[in-house]
Amino acid sequence: MTPTRRATWLFWLFAVLILATGLGLRDPWPADEPRFALVARHMVESGNWLFPQRGSELYSDKPPLFMWLQAAFLVLTDNLRIAFLLPSLLAALGTLWCVLDLGRRLWTRRVGVYAGWLVLLAIQFTWQAKKAQIDPLVVFWITLANYGLLRHVLRGPDWRMWALGWAAAGLGTITKGVGAIALLMLLPAAVASLRGWPGVRVQARDPRFWLGPLAFVAACGVWLVPMLVAALGQGGPEYRAYVDDILLRQTVTRYANAWHHGQPAWYFLEVALTAWLPTVLALPWAPPAWRRRLRRRDARYLLPLAWVVLVLVFFSIPSGKRDMYILPALPMLALAIAPLLPGLLRRAAAQRLLLGFVLVFALAALGAGLAMLGGEPGFERRFMEGREPLVAQGVAAMLVAVGACGLGGALWFGRRRAHRALVAMFTVLWVLYGLVAAPLLNDGSSSRGLMRRVGATIGAEAQLGLVGWREQQLLMADRPATDFGFKRPKPEQFALGLAWLRQSPAARWLLVQEAALPDCVDRGLARDMGNANRRTWWLLQAPAAARCDGRAATATPATTPADDDADE
Repeated sequence: MTPTRRATWLFWLFAVLILATGLGLRDPWPADEPRFALVARHMVESGNWLFPQRGSELYSDKPPLFMWLQAAFLVLTDNLRIAFLLPSLLAALGTLWCVLDLGRRLWTRRVGVYAGWLVLLAIQFTWQAKKAQIDPLVVFWITLANYGLLRHVLRGPDWRMWALGWAAAGLGTITKGVGAIALLMLLPAAVASLRGWPGVRVQARDPRFWLGPLAFVAACGVWLVPMLVAALGQGGPEYRAYVDDILLRQTVTRYANAWHHGQPAWYFLEVALTAWLPTVLALPWAPPAWRRRLRRRDARYLLPLAWVVLVLVFFSIPSGKRDMYILPALPMLALAIAPLLPGLLRRAAAQRLLLGFVLVFALAALGAGLAMLGGEPGFERRFMEGREPLVAQGVAAMLVAVGACGLGGALWFGRRRAHRALVAMFTVLWVLYGLVAAPLLNDGSSSRGLMRRVGATIGAEAQLGLVGWREQQLLMADRPATDFGFKRPKPEQFALGLAWLRQSPAARWLLVQEAALPDCVDRGLARDMGNANRRTWWLLQAPAAARCDGRAATATPATTPADDDADE
């Protein structure tokens, strides 16, 4: 086996170890994971896969493709703990494959492996890949679209790859509306072609050019056509509201007039310089090398870099911004850095910078772990809210182990091989996170502990209703629970819940978020179920609400944070 092939196999071993460790050891965590898992479970149980549903309401914030995959894996595995994370895991591995293969085709197999490491080690990529959010799947579709477009434009003509690129952009669009940004790659490609850059082939005059747009429309139609036919055929106002919300408010309106997550125009530069560590540590040396290659009219650098800039500009225009929006740009940035990496790693200054990062990260982890083991710092008290004391000790021990590994690796590999110390430290970090931290944090983060206490308190035969609920409570309930709407105002939920409670007062209980608990409730007769997900929960039967008249009451102002129903 050649050294390059051995390096490829070693990369995939580390990639699977880092990304897959911990699969099946935790439940969905808020804010987004329980929402999607709840929708997917409802699809399987109800057989209605076309219109996502959250409890008793239609869920129109996101297209259903990601939830379809979760539901399909739930059917295959019959295990929600595995099924809800599998789409993100497979999407992350697919993204890495696209990067490795594209690096191999545009440069060499060795460059592809370097690009894969640059993506895998970026903190934001691995953190998102180990979560069940839509973003890893969107990153995969966009990267696959760029893969197909670049293979056609730079190594073509290859009309199958051209169609694949457009189709992947379409699937990205019905996963999350911004999936179409992959097609921005055509702008620098068109400019380079018009200016006569060598090796760039757009070939817009060829009739086969239209295979791409047709593939995009067909991919979008996989969901859009049956959804529109069914929604307009149903004729109900809730279905028409679903169409208006998902096609207009959640796309055009959200981009042009965002209603949450306001950030300044330079926000994504801050994100890239922090969340993409340690990959961005190459930036002090990369721009001069890029300029030299662009002067030689090397389109292999122009197209990925120009596309990264276009993505940053696109997401910087609206006021609403979240850190994961620009994650799709990371693979293309890594691809542009990877050919420079062998030379960079031979630089003493680059190795010193990398070693400094390892030491700072290791010392921070070690210091945080020792502080949690030896005292009561403020950050620990906030971190431990609603969790068992032993959780802090386990997480602290994990941080100490990560810090010790980083320091040991820095001493062992020294200033000439600091990149190996980095790989060792991050591997230990993500493996211990999956095996130790995630299981320890699970009861408090997922509301499993809360719902276990609720189930034990009310007994196996009781009926449960939810007021002011979050998705994790409905998902983790040990029995079918009744809800009174999710977006409906909390006082109205409580009024409906009270009417439901009084229909069978001996058998029914309400679990109510403190922010939804009105003054008329006698808290002396209600049961404080403690804190979960930074919210306090109360369990009550009809006698505790005897003074309530059933009308929509004004809830007592609470100190718990306001609900944030905005997903990414």
